[in-house]
Amino acid sequence: MPETPAIPTTLDPHVLRYLEHVRVEKRLAARTLTLYTLDLEKLAQFAVGMNVPLLQLQTAHIRRFVAQMHSGGRSGRGIALILSGWRGFFIWAGRQGLIPHNPVQDVRAPKAPKPLPKALGVDDAVRLAEFDNTGADPWLEARDAAMVELLYGCGLRVGELAGLDAIPNADTQRLGRGWVDLQAGEAHVFGKGSKRRSVPVGAAATAALQTWLQLRATPFGGEGSARLDTALFVGQRGKRLTAQSIWLRLRQRSQQAGLTTPVHPHMLRHSFASHLLQSSGDLRAVQELLGHANITTTQVYTRLDFQHLAKVYDAAHPRARKKPP
Repeated sequence: MPETPAIPTTLDPHVLRYLEHVRVEKRLAARTLTLYTLDLEKLAQFAVGMNVPLLQLQTAHIRRFVAQMHSGGRSGRGIALILSGWRGFFIWAGRQGLIPHNPVQDVRAPKAPKPLPKALGVDDAVRLAEFDNTGADPWLEARDAAMVELLYGCGLRVGELAGLDAIPNADTQRLGRGWVDLQAGEAHVFGKGSKRRSVPVGAAATAALQTWLQLRATPFGGEGSARLDTALFVGQRGKRLTAQSIWLRLRQRSQQAGLTTPVHPHMLRHSFASHLLQSSGDLRAVQELLGHANITTTQVYTRLDFQHLAKVYDAAHPRARKKPP
């Protein structure tokens, strides 16, 4: 059983009472109690620096402390955790009648910047799509190659890929599934928010799908076998592949293809969008193809596109990285 951390007796008496309260009444874990203690020590130091008694701190003081932490490099998430601890202390102080209002109540941490989606470079994406594992089981090879072509060539989500049926039937739409019309060169998918959309299927994906469909039913005794699911992509027992299985197969295939970055299905969706935008510049079309309800969701790929341009500039322009003598 972990030992209860020692609480510094030099802390403000009200802080000591609060820490004892949360230790006994809330039975906080030792690690959490340590963090609360450190954060309240930090608050007390801020108050001393402002020459303001701890329980007389105002919202303006707290906002200033937040700005100092942020400018010092503290992440938005880290600041949010600190504010949570401070907020708890002042809630307790208010219940004790020590303060008229909680100065932390309306203070929020700076928003953490959303990380950009990871996309493969064009060369790596094409390398993966063209990879041919000649030593593999032809059945598995045809299936996995077709999955990669649809993920990268159509920008499908992994759930949309897993939800495709080989041949649409009465249950396909009722159960929220999709299908591929090879003659029309279109994939009809059931996406987020129960929204259907159609995306074009390119020549490479069509060829890969035709190869897979010729082999799909072979291990199960034909299309009419009771062992074979209606799914377009099935496992070796004839059942629909799960999203997790697709993740694992794609990761393995990217490693076999010699890519240094393990690839997951959404990375291929990001690559589809980024590469299409780089070539066309048509943000609205990319939005439609991805099935985004709001174009602001799609606009993240303009940032990826700028990053690509910046890398080209840095690598190619003679003045990009010119260092002063």
